[in-house]
Amino acid sequence: MTESVERFLQKYGMLDPAFDFDGCVSDMCADMRRGLNGEESSYPMIPTFLKTSESIPENQYAVVIDAGGTNFRRGLAHFENGRCIIERIQKTKMPGIDRPATWQEFISFVADEVQELVSYTDLIGFCFSYSAEITPEVDGKVICIDKEVSILGCEGKLVGQSLSEELAVRGFPGKRVVILNDTAAVQLGGLAKHLNDGYTACFGQVSGTGSNTCCTVRGEQIRKVPGKAFDMIVNLECGSYDGLRGGVFDRELDGNTHSPGTKHFEKMTAGVYLGELCHLALCQAGKDGLLSNGCAEILNAMPHIDSSLVDDWAAGNGLSEIAENETDIAVISEVARFLFRRSALLMCANLVAMAELTDAGLHGEKAAIFAEGSLVQRNHFYAPELMRLLKIHLQEERGRDVSLVIEDGTTLPGAAAAVLMNAG
Repeated sequence: MTESVERFLQKYGMLDPAFDFDGCVSDMCADMRRGLNGEESSYPMIPTFLKTSESIPENQYAVVIDAGGTNFRRGLAHFENGRCIIERIQKTKMPGIDRPATWQEFISFVADEVQELVSYTDLIGFCFSYSAEITPEVDGKVICIDKEVSILGCEGKLVGQSLSEELAVRGFPGKRVVILNDTAAVQLGGLAKHLNDGYTACFGQVSGTGSNTCCTVRGEQIRKVPGKAFDMIVNLECGSYDGLRGGVFDRELDGNTHSPGTKHFEKMTAGVYLGELCHLALCQAGKDGLLSNGCAEILNAMPHIDSSLVDDWAAGNGLSEIAENETDIAVISEVARFLFRRSALLMCANLVAMAELTDAGLHGEKAAIFAEGSLVQRNHFYAPELMRLLKIHLQEERGRDVSLVIEDGTTLPGAAAAVLMNAG
């Protein structure tokens, strides 16, 4: 990084030379424990009531749904010879992106999408990628729907109950809906794909439109759920962690979102925000004279920048259209690379804290972080940086055998595994 860009990032509080990685891990781990204890914490540590020790029934069908930050997918799944087979997959855009939708419109949309499949089975595994309190019945009570998706009147609604009631009205009664979030689906889907690989512990990580993690926690650690002695997956909702200082552009971006004052970690790490965060930084760089006047004018006139475009800029691609000279190219690409690498650093701290919490990867045992999402799968810089940092902070410094396993398409198999193992 050039000296001028480093000074710029420090000036606006984006680059903290005094950042203490180990101190951050310690603070995160302590906050996770408070969440498990039911004490005040910015980690909700939401119990999923999902068991991971049961075997997955074979040749039994389940409708599977993935309501993601951008897309909605559904299909019909079953396991055969240890492999998840998904048929009749369809994908469409989530409601609430182009314009706000009501809760009833959302549920009607979901019912429309799955109605032709529910005659095959009474089981529905629903991967719901938003904040929801999971009930002991493995339904989900909505806390909020974010990632710039707007569903009005969603707070407090039971996702599974709402869907099963809508299907009953349409002539399909008695459907059993199991709700899990995308990160738990990634963990279960990864586990289902790697049953014979010898992992004694596993985590789920989503780094894409949003950011989140989950892990399996011993039953006695979950004091907020008395009487549940079995080990279960806990959804951290790590995007809510608020122990990071952040900088001027982080605060400016937060004020421009649908949910100011919330999701601090996610707004510093997730793909849906990194493009605009880079835009804010580069517009200020133009005002500060780090960019040519022509380049600054083009950036100021751009209404929105997504993270995929910024990824291209970070790799030095597509800059001839906006840059007037080599200095412009260097500043833009360095700021973009910094934001992706900062995202990886903060996610690394969260993952290390989870390993500390669960005591994973020690005494000759090995653990896996099953990861999915556009950042970790397709970004030029995020995954290599995250792997490098995990090797240093988990393997070399802490002696933990924990590997990052990047997957694709695990949410639907994970939703199938969840409902087939936990429908009773």
